[in-house]
Amino acid sequence: MKRLLIFCVLGLALTVGVWSAVDLIDDNEATDSSRDQSPYGQDAKEVMKKAVEVSVSDDGNVNANHLYIPWTVNKNGSLFFLSQREGSVIQINGDLGLVDVQDVKVSKEIYHKGEGGFLGFTLAPDFADSKRAYAYHSYQKNGKTLNRIVSLKLADNIWKEDGVLLENIPGGAANSGGRIKIGPDGMLYATTGDVGVKNNAQNLNSLAGKILRMTTSGEIPTDNPFKDSYVYSYGHRNPQGLAWDDKGNLYSSEHGEAGHDEINLIQAGKNYGWPKIQGDMEAAGMVKPLIQSGDSTWAPSGMAFHDGNLYVASLAGKKIFTYDVASQELSEFFTEAGRLRDVLVDENELYTITSNRDNRGNPTDKDDRLIQMSLSKKASTN
Repeated sequence: MKRLLIFCVLGLALTVGVWSAVDLIDDNEATDSSRDQSPYGQDAKEVMKKAVEVSVSDDGNVNANHLYIPWTVNKNGSLFFLSQREGSVIQINGDLGLVDVQDVKVSKEIYHKGEGGFLGFTLAPDFADSKRAYAYHSYQKNGKTLNRIVSLKLADNIWKEDGVLLENIPGGAANSGGRIKIGPDGMLYATTGDVGVKNNAQNLNSLAGKILRMTTSGEIPTDNPFKDSYVYSYGHRNPQGLAWDDKGNLYSSEHGEAGHDEINLIQAGKNYGWPKIQGDMEAAGMVKPLIQSGDSTWAPSGMAFHDGNLYVASLAGKKIFTYDVASQELSEFFTEAGRLRDVLVDENELYTITSNRDNRGNPTDKDDRLIQMSLSKKASTN
């Protein structure tokens, strides 16, 4: 039987009022970046904190309701860190059920519009000591939308920018990519979309439509495949997931055009074909996906690898599916919560987050949500 450690029932109008306030902010033009970067005032922040409902079951299962467009799920010990696209981080103590809404203060204001905003967010491997993380976010410069990668440090419950790794990544209303992760080689990888300009993906002088690789201080590794370039692979339309298997192989999930979504095995310097080929099309010097969706749409996003399988969250597909790397078989794992943005596997537990409040889903009175389930038996989301 679940024990509710925090159960704050606010009126629906109050909760909707917070989301409406954020939506209004989304439409505002970016202003002076020296002002407070928080997208909501202190009162609204407290409302948001109280609106988040966390339950912890007797066996330690953690679930949370009433999030607002979370993009990534991270975990360190018993602490969860969920980035939200409007520009905040929700910290949840998985032992006590305590919630903190953490501001993100950066030198160039987070621009949350279309598919942009505060996207990729990943904790440093030494986070327990360094309190550092890395983030990918949209911003505006001279009326143009761009993306940047920064390092952040947590102090006094605020994430403050303490380094700029890379700026001027092309941005736009769609196809922004945005996933960042640290690989087993200690390098930081980032996915970028073509932002609606197809030829970006084949242009090695553009950072759009690529998977980028850099050191955690933003330098170009000497063993990158192209001299003096962050580009690790190219020919991508909108890659949104990264995962490594137990042999160090890198995989990426990617949105196709009108279906033809892909799971790719990523190798340094390879060309993955967009917009020249997609799906099962072939061309000299271009790599076909391991598997693709045909005329169906998955809109795959965050991925995790565990015990021979890739677990892939999908938005339009409204499911988590598994791809068995050895057998190349695709299976459905979870189909009960609508649009799903990210997955995290920790030991034998899987965590996922919904994205039903992104104006493309059908949110319930619980959305958006953090959901935990066992990989050995399916967990109830009720």
